[in-house]
Amino acid sequence: MILNYIDWIIIVAFFIILLIIGVLASKKAGNNTTEFFLSGRNMPWWLLGVSMVATTFSCDTPNLVTDIVRQNGVAGNWLWWAFLLTGMLTVFVYAKLWNRSKVMTDLEFYEIRYSGKMAAFLRGFRAIYLGAFFNILVIASVSIALIKIGGVMLGWSPVQILVLASVIVVFYSTLGGLKSILFTDFFQFSLAMAGAIGAAIILVKNQGGGIEHLLTNKNVIPKLNLIPSLTNKDMIISLLVIPLAVQWWSVWYPGAEPGGGGYIAQRMLSAKNEKNAMGATLLFNFFHYALRPWPWIFVALVSLVVFPDLHSLQVAFPNVDPQYIKHDMAYPAMLTLLPHGFLGLIVASLIAAFMSTTASQINWGSSYIVNDFYSRFINQEATEKQKVLAGRISTVLLMFFSILIALLLENALQAFHILLQIGAGTGLIYILRWFWWRINAFTELTGMVVSFLVAIVFLIIERFTGVELTEVYKITMGVSITTVFWVVATFLTPPADKGTLRSFYTKIKPGGPGWRKIVLEAEAEGVILVKESDLKWDVPTGILCMLTGSVAVYSCLFGTGYFLYGNNLYGSIYIGISLISAVILTKLWNKLKMD
Repeated sequence: MILNYIDWIIIVAFFIILLIIGVLASKKAGNNTTEFFLSGRNMPWWLLGVSMVATTFSCDTPNLVTDIVRQNGVAGNWLWWAFLLTGMLTVFVYAKLWNRSKVMTDLEFYEIRYSGKMAAFLRGFRAIYLGAFFNILVIASVSIALIKIGGVMLGWSPVQILVLASVIVVFYSTLGGLKSILFTDFFQFSLAMAGAIGAAIILVKNQGGGIEHLLTNKNVIPKLNLIPSLTNKDMIISLLVIPLAVQWWSVWYPGAEPGGGGYIAQRMLSAKNEKNAMGATLLFNFFHYALRPWPWIFVALVSLVVFPDLHSLQVAFPNVDPQYIKHDMAYPAMLTLLPHGFLGLIVASLIAAFMSTTASQINWGSSYIVNDFYSRFINQEATEKQKVLAGRISTVLLMFFSILIALLLENALQAFHILLQIGAGTGLIYILRWFWWRINAFTELTGMVVSFLVAIVFLIIERFTGVELTEVYKITMGVSITTVFWVVATFLTPPADKGTLRSFYTKIKPGGPGWRKIVLEAEAEGVILVKESDLKWDVPTGILCMLTGSVAVYSCLFGTGYFLYGNNLYGSIYIGISLISAVILTKLWNKLKMD
């Protein structure tokens, strides 16, 4: 164990503050499910935005970035930077639609958009598939990092560290519901960012010899490019072309769902109004892509100097199970070199990051199990008190099974690719279902089942034949096969009934050519679905906002990077582009129709 009494005092103080916040936020959480899962639908944009970014800032995120940088350089981060396009599309097109739906969970959407027994089945099936199976896998992948942090910095076994952290998470999550999570997220994100930035500054100075010396190190120079080298076609295709051309719109991934969904949708549904839903999601995307990456990236670069390969990590930590000696372990390994006091702060910040993500995931998953399975199919007469109790019980069970799965995985990048592959090819469905009446419940079920089966087939091929398939091949083939199947299924099966489609159009007001057939048929029968004053279709403006916002955030990301690299000219150019884009974005945003 490398912590001293000062470090432990800081860590214990952190836990006490968390518990106090949980108790204070619990006063109304047990009243009903709207309070427990959506905080009464009156949350402000800034709190929701910070909660979104805190949820995606888990202790596995710096480990994942470290893994990527050590293997593929800074440019390797395009694997997840490309999802900014998805996020911006959610901000300017889908956030207001979700808030307008007034559903409890995004799965409740199925029975306002589709009709018949298949819509009900899809809602219940996805409640278990996403709320339990998929959600457990996500939490387990997050837990891998905590296992490595506990092993490296505390000398604890995986079971010890997971049980302790999980007990605290379950306590304040079951006690205070989403409101407790939102306020603890705000505290935890502030602590986590302070720890990440402070760690980067200290390690670059003490272990990297200062930023100028670090950037001229022979191990670091090949890793500095922000865009893959044009001379390396494989890197260009796998790290830039596929993520930007295919991955962002075609792959379902937690926190970056095309069309919004999951805990991002939960936060948007908790907002006071459409404007706050959009503001929250915009703040999230700016923080997530422009603000957070660089402290992690620089720690990863320093790690190439201190621990240039896996062997050096194994030598430095001989008591850690070799199963966990992967490139992502370099991040917690570097943190052991921090001075006492700050070391306690950084350990607390990483535990905070784990807890914020895990608490959100289990509250979100529990909302599915309770609202979309238990109260919909098991006990339709359940009282609000019974539903809240069911939510608390499911929270405990989700955490328990997540711990079991976490003990089977090895590293964050492995889990990241598994999750990407399972969702490959389904993203376009979630984008189109709002704007094309022909998408139906069979479309979604087919896409979900086929993408999962394709992922399993690829896994079997690699495990039992010894053939190693590239991630590019698996993603492109997965997207292609899944898309063909769900498109065929769409046209071979009937659409939702007329009444459901008309009701959805009236409630959501999606507009556009994809609904023209439904609108014209209704008008022919003398039915006006939406008043003329509400007919403005601003999706083209929303897409323009998406592109402008993406330029602003990417330019800010690049500009910050170039300033850190000491290239002030390029840094100034990119920051200038970011500011100009932000001004243009403000003018475009004012043209969007919002309540």
